Amino acid sequence: MTNDENLRHLLESVAKGNISSDRAFEKLKNLAYEPVGEFAKIDCDRELRTGFPEVIWGQGKTPEQITQIMQMMREKNPVVMATRINPDVYSLLQPKVRGLQYYELARICAISPQKIEPKYYGTISIISAGTADLPIAEEAAVTAELCGFKVQRLWDVGVAGIHRLLNNRHVIESASVLIVVAGMEGALPSVVAGLADCPVIAVPTSIGYGASFGGLAPLLTMLNSCAAGIGVVNIDNGFGAAVLAGQILRTAEKLRLASSQEWG
Repeated sequence: MTNDENLRHLLESVAKGNISSDRAFEKLKNLAYEPVGEFAKIDCDRELRTGFPEVIWGQGKTPEQITQIMQMMREKNPVVMATRINPDVYSLLQPKVRGLQYYELARICAISPQKIEPKYYGTISIISAGTADLPIAEEAAVTAELCGFKVQRLWDVGVAGIHRLLNNRHVIESASVLIVVAGMEGALPSVVAGLADCPVIAVPTSIGYGASFGGLAPLLTMLNSCAAGIGVVNIDNGFGAAVLAGQILRTAEKLRLASSQEWG
């Protein structure tokens, strides 16, 4: 059946009493999508299912495709985000998309309120080893902020000058979740995890000399870490690290609310 036919069948089932409204709501979360031309199908209810709306992967899409997708998504979401948008692409999008904001270092375009207040408990602290890792670290930071999380940044504290990290222990100690971004040999997440009492998400970057193999060396270092409590995302995946950190905090919040209801 087509999406329209599925929806009609579901509504008829509710009307006949064959299915409860709660069960229908659960099914609706997996039904809705809207086509954009012949090149995209927007997952309208992803936020209902996962807690986060669909985000546009900008790399490889034409400015016209991104424009049409953003215009469609803004009708249903207070925040619409596109990642991996280079400045030249943004210059073509900006006149066509009203209210578009650009975070150049993070390479993110967004339609969003001018100021987004955190709507979840906890702090996501993001630590980068070097200045060259900042595009990936900022991708994580901006993603987390646009999704409604409080973010704390600490840049350029790699292991080559470990005193820089140790002089900022408060950033580690005050974090609810840590995202640690590093290229070269990728040792920083192991050091941070040895100091932290919260989950650590390691992000390997493609920054480094030839033997780092475009990020493979730090990826393997992070996967082989002797420090416990580290999860590793893919090379240069600041976006994925932010979403994972957000899911950890959202799960903690659900458990906190469930506990308060149980004991209240």
